[in-house]
Amino acid sequence: MIFLVVGCEIAFWVLLVTGLATRYLLRARWLSNVLLVSVPMVDVVLLAASVVDLRGGAPATTAHGLAAIYLGVSIAFGNQMIQWADQRFAHRFAGGPVPGKPPKIGRAHAAHERGQWLRHLLAYVLAVAVLGIFTLLVGDLHRTLKLWSVMAPWGIVLAIDFVISFSYTIAPRKRRSN
Repeated sequence: MIFLVVGCEIAFWVLLVTGLATRYLLRARWLSNVLLVSVPMVDVVLLAASVVDLRGGAPATTAHGLAAIYLGVSIAFGNQMIQWADQRFAHRFAGGPVPGKPPKIGRAHAAHERGQWLRHLLAYVLAVAVLGIFTLLVGDLHRTLKLWSVMAPWGIVLAIDFVISFSYTIAPRKRRSN
């Protein structure tokens, strides 16, 4: 199962880079669109394979929990990652504008950090939902406890991210004086 999670991560980036290269280097817009639309299908494959594996009687493992995390992060951050890569490809290979950078100081930086934390929270909630679905499909809470083991460390990371992200609201970064 862990190989499937890693394979899906690799497939995400391969489809994304291939789709963007096809768009900007080969100028094959239709093929590029097909490749880029295939990127979310990686999530569907991972979800389906995890469900089939668990419903088939496989023991619930941390790898299934990692699959849920992958799905949550992919849904919450996937579009943002695709836009990030697209802007850089367009700039590098098609004369597009210089990609913008997130604000580094002041209220705008604080707002950006809060927004990123909210995406992080969304990823966490989505992963919990996927784990809940896995648990319901298996129908045995004791058999799926190992799935949930990945959430405690991630919860700690989420809490730390909250403190850091929202600290900028209380004490915004200021321009450095030389």
